Amino acid sequence: YPIGGEHLERFQVSRKAQQSKRQRVKSPYTLDYIQQINLCLWRGFKRLQGDPSLTITQLVSNFIMAVVVGSVFYNLKEDAGSFFSRGSLLFFAVLINAIASSLEILILYAQRGIVEKHARYALYHPSAEAFASMLTDMPYKILNAFTFNVPLYFLTNLKREPGPFFFFVLTSFLLTLAMSMVFRTIAASSRTLAQALAPGSIVILSLLIYSGFAIPKPYILGWSKWIYYLDPLSYAFESLMVNEFSGRNYSCTQYVPAGAAYAASVGQEIICAAVGAKPGQNFVNGDDYINSAFQYKHEHKWRYLGIVIAFAIGFCATHVLATEYITEKKSKGEVLLFPRGVVAAKLLAKKTTDVESPSEKPVHCQNNDSKTVQPAIISDQAAIFHWEDVCYDIKIKGEPRRILDHVNGWVKPGTCTALMVVSGAGKTTLLDVLASRVTMGVITGGMLVDGQQRDQSFQRSTGYVQQQDLHLLTTTVREALTFSALLRQPGHVSREEKLKYVDEVIDLLDMELYADAVVGVPGEGLNVEQRKRLTIGVELAAKPQLLLFLDEPTSGLDSQTSWIICNLMEKLKNSGQAILCTIHQPSAMLFQRFDRLLFLAKGGRTVYFGEIGQNSKTLTNYFERNGAPKCPPEANPAEWMLEIIGAAPGSSSEIDWLQTWLSSPEYTETKRELTNLIETRPQIAATRDVSHQKGLYDEFAAPFTLQFREVTKRVFEQYWRTPSYIYSKAALSIGSAMFIGFSFFHAKNTRQGLQNQTFSLFMLLSVFGQLAQQIMPNFVTQRSLYEVRERPSKTYSWKAFVLSNIIVEMPWNVLLAVFMYLTWYYPIGFQQNAVPTDAVAERGALMFLYMLTYLVFTSTFAIMIVAGMDQAAEGANIANLLFSLSLIFCGVLATKDSLPGFWIFMYRVSPFTYIVAGMLSAGVANTD
Repeated sequence: YPIGGEHLERFQVSRKAQQSKRQRVKSPYTLDYIQQINLCLWRGFKRLQGDPSLTITQLVSNFIMAVVVGSVFYNLKEDAGSFFSRGSLLFFAVLINAIASSLEILILYAQRGIVEKHARYALYHPSAEAFASMLTDMPYKILNAFTFNVPLYFLTNLKREPGPFFFFVLTSFLLTLAMSMVFRTIAASSRTLAQALAPGSIVILSLLIYSGFAIPKPYILGWSKWIYYLDPLSYAFESLMVNEFSGRNYSCTQYVPAGAAYAASVGQEIICAAVGAKPGQNFVNGDDYINSAFQYKHEHKWRYLGIVIAFAIGFCATHVLATEYITEKKSKGEVLLFPRGVVAAKLLAKKTTDVESPSEKPVHCQNNDSKTVQPAIISDQAAIFHWEDVCYDIKIKGEPRRILDHVNGWVKPGTCTALMVVSGAGKTTLLDVLASRVTMGVITGGMLVDGQQRDQSFQRSTGYVQQQDLHLLTTTVREALTFSALLRQPGHVSREEKLKYVDEVIDLLDMELYADAVVGVPGEGLNVEQRKRLTIGVELAAKPQLLLFLDEPTSGLDSQTSWIICNLMEKLKNSGQAILCTIHQPSAMLFQRFDRLLFLAKGGRTVYFGEIGQNSKTLTNYFERNGAPKCPPEANPAEWMLEIIGAAPGSSSEIDWLQTWLSSPEYTETKRELTNLIETRPQIAATRDVSHQKGLYDEFAAPFTLQFREVTKRVFEQYWRTPSYIYSKAALSIGSAMFIGFSFFHAKNTRQGLQNQTFSLFMLLSVFGQLAQQIMPNFVTQRSLYEVRERPSKTYSWKAFVLSNIIVEMPWNVLLAVFMYLTWYYPIGFQQNAVPTDAVAERGALMFLYMLTYLVFTSTFAIMIVAGMDQAAEGANIANLLFSLSLIFCGVLATKDSLPGFWIFMYRVSPFTYIVAGMLSAGVANTD
């Protein structure tokens, strides 16, 4: 096929026929841009329909917030005494509408990898998904504009006229859109989540400080006025202030001079004690107030709304462009990564000078599959695990359904039993039931160890190799094995023996070359085979004294890797390990590696339990004897078995194999053996001497002190090896403190200066939400491992897990508290307020302790919230709600005396109340 000519033309015609009519021939995409958006939009609404929990949570949270804020500022009076309350209310409305979309950073990063993968496959442009995502979120934003702003507006007695009301809702909605585009741009412009969170948080802080309320326009320092003009919140806040105050007169509540001696003063002799008042008037004009206090003008109302729209359009364009051209941080590939200063010994031994020069010593090749297992590698196993008439019932949509129906069987030491189930019949469920890992439903039947009921040590006495290879990303192979050995092996075994045993496991699993390598994320670090070996190794390191469960250990692996894993299982079996393994349509050679088979049909009912036999003859003879066609010599016995019972696609069977099993001599023999085990095994078990094995039947093998020490050590290592989190937290904490400090630089001891010092503290507290969002993803990563593997296996208690995470945050909180204190306390000038009382050192030290308390509270609060949430985004949403409530009732925006009587308890419940009171007392008390 030469280049050009008729073949090229035919190819172009064929290619054009496959593509959309509006798509370029040279484009790798099949659909045109509009079709891509429509497809992504359809998918977005399907995803929203499938999981609306986050959207509903946000709507409900914002509605609750509107009702709470509305009740705090309920029915404001139309007098000059409500000026500050109205300004605070509008500022809080701007604040909530602005940060309503801050969670979009987390949401976009959750799906960014999939979007870029689809783009590499030429399914659609990333920018098409960006447009679709914006359109998918539009119904939520419209609903939020009404569920939050309508109750807030009418509860607080804002200007009750149609025009101002709809202007308020429109401005709030457009501000939400503009800030959504800002956060999306930040997410799309960064390459990692950590890179996005810190800038996003500082952007929020700067927008709030320079919105025009915390620091009124006339008092903004000269070096930072440009931020005010680049802040969409400042334009929205001015528009809302003009919308509320313009064209209204507010009655005066307090006059100057005041008192009994001046009661007869009239005319020009008195003036209202409010900004914007004029002598002789008993009211204050709203336009005069906002012009005097903020330099706001009526003619800016619609003009600044147009600027907010321009911000929304501009950042929408930058978001789309950044999404299209800036990609997420690329995977480094499955290359072994080692901690700094650590190199595998065998890698050092392989050092050579010249690849062409002959080696000084001949190279000896070794077949690792022939490696024998040392006797000590497998715990002495004599106990037999057996179960009889096990049933499992659950409710699905209110209807009871039986998943397992009278299942019988046993697993003896030195045998490998395969559990094979028709698709959807519950093979993993049976494994979970036998391993005591189900948390719902009703289980009946007997599951015994040597004829006796299982005790609380059963879960840690067994190993459970899950189908998914879940590991902590920052740990090394050796550290993961050591952690399992120290906490899961019996307490009477010395630490030296446990560490020696870890080396034996590494040798057994042929992991010497990467024993000190970091696990890494999937696609980086260990490859699939190495991860599966590590998953098995973690369970072996626990030295299970009873049984090893494996859930489809070869799933997702290629044939070579699957064979290696099977060789490993045979090594363990030959060394005396009892193994129960689920499989799914294995090959004939793989099927032959097992000793016994438990085969379940739909409904969890047994079709066969017994020996497989040489070349599967015992198994095939059973089915052939009961009416099945003869198994061809070249057939795969596992596939043949599925076909003859009617479980394979397109197959059917007239024989009731379930009833056939119940009436077979094999079933009778199975029941007889189970009865024999129940009658004889307790006496055999009683003869074993376990008196030297202290704590053999305890729930946890290790004492709490050892659990706490090892878990804390591992969490410390995770933090140290995740510098992006530390850098991001430091940048947010120190950057925010410094930014606030220099924004309120050298606040004067005037009325406005006192307000600036108060709001500098308020803005420092506003960083709380962003700090909590940073902590949550880190905690969720550890919790996932704990809930899926370490809690079911009784590795350590939840107390050790939670306490270790709190303790590890402490050193970083102390270090950050020092820098935050220095970059916030001194630039604002709080130390000058302590000079008249001669308590500079005492008040400075007290302020530092409050700063440290604030950071510790942030960490513990974030852990408390996310511990009960499935996702970090949901935890952040709840944290934002509680954080906002704490801000409302801390006494800054609404003082205790101005709160309705019903909400006084919230003033006392809010933790920020005491932080604000303490820090203000240390900062400005006894100062003129």
